[in-house]
Amino acid sequence: MPVTYEWWLVLLSIVMAIQGAYVGLSLAVQVRDATGLRQRVLLASSAFSLAVAIWTMHFVGMLAARLPFPVDYLAFPTLLSFLVCVMVVGAAVYATSSGALTPLRLALASCLLGIGIFTMHYIGMSALHASAHMVHDPIWVAASLIIAIATAGLALWLATGGGGRFPLVLSAIAFGIAVSGMHYTAMAGMTVFPHEATARGSPALSTDLLAIVVAIVAFILSALFLLFLVPDPARAAPEPPLATGPDGPDEAAIGFAPVASPAAGHGPARQLPVERDGVRHFVRVEDVVAVHANAHYTYIFNGTAKLFCPLAIGEVEARLDKARFVRIHRSHIINLERVVGYRRSGDNELVELAAAERYAVPVSRSRTGWLKSRIRALADGPEAPAPAGHRQHFASQ
Repeated sequence: MPVTYEWWLVLLSIVMAIQGAYVGLSLAVQVRDATGLRQRVLLASSAFSLAVAIWTMHFVGMLAARLPFPVDYLAFPTLLSFLVCVMVVGAAVYATSSGALTPLRLALASCLLGIGIFTMHYIGMSALHASAHMVHDPIWVAASLIIAIATAGLALWLATGGGGRFPLVLSAIAFGIAVSGMHYTAMAGMTVFPHEATARGSPALSTDLLAIVVAIVAFILSALFLLFLVPDPARAAPEPPLATGPDGPDEAAIGFAPVASPAAGHGPARQLPVERDGVRHFVRVEDVVAVHANAHYTYIFNGTAKLFCPLAIGEVEARLDKARFVRIHRSHIINLERVVGYRRSGDNELVELAAAERYAVPVSRSRTGWLKSRIRALADGPEAPAPAGHRQHFASQ
């Protein structure tokens, strides 16, 4: 038996997918730069928001189908489909934000997200088995999986791997296409056979009204997530990650100097304050690789961890040696002696810094030429030679 649709509900399902994706992706792109508790909250909230978008689109899409027999939905598959969606989407967001977005990492995240959308759809569709038997065409099943993976990959790349040059709304639209394209492609290959007719009363809510209620609830949830997680200067600062040893935080491992006993002969310009659990420590300036401002927060990167700093980035810049530290972007300061490379990512320039893993920092277009000249001048100056590969890469540019 072919399936027909209420087209305004189809459009509503697509709009809900795009709207929820915008909220979820706007949270996901903050995960990489956050630390500690805030990073975990952003990751969980992003996964939940995206899962709500996917699940709402599928549920409203199912309600949009007009079947000539009464339909009951099994509760367990409906709830299970949402839980599976949350877990898989969370894994995909983590994969894109836990390190450099290499092609392999992007492919893995795309497969996770696409397969998650695909699996969620068919688990959700099994909720109809109380009312009908469904047969799925393998060709359409395969096509829906390919669409889900390909468009999910595009959405992730636009949001996190495109160098920040694409509006987030494009990523949300691509994500909405991934979810709705997969759903309606799979539905096109489905044939429904009703079970033997049984007497059923009229539902307490009409299908149209139920779809509207679900959409409104999903919209409110998404809006609350977005509003609640907007950075607020009055909010307590996020907890920075510290390297730990067997007996607790290992201050030597991250370059801390105790507050009560700063190094002899070192003035304020040789140290920068960082905080953990309301206790102030100091990090040595020579250990600073980069400084990053994220909304109202400032972080100092020492090559292994991002440490919360109570100073504004402008105050940090004023305390650093201008010969070694330069501001290459409104939100980034780098240590010139840590530079190991320079590369393009689409239309953007990135400078790479020596750390436990190469650390890439965006360069403002207005500072690109100036930065290259500073690097060349540093390479030709009387300073001791940098570690292998630090400046030679620039000398040829």
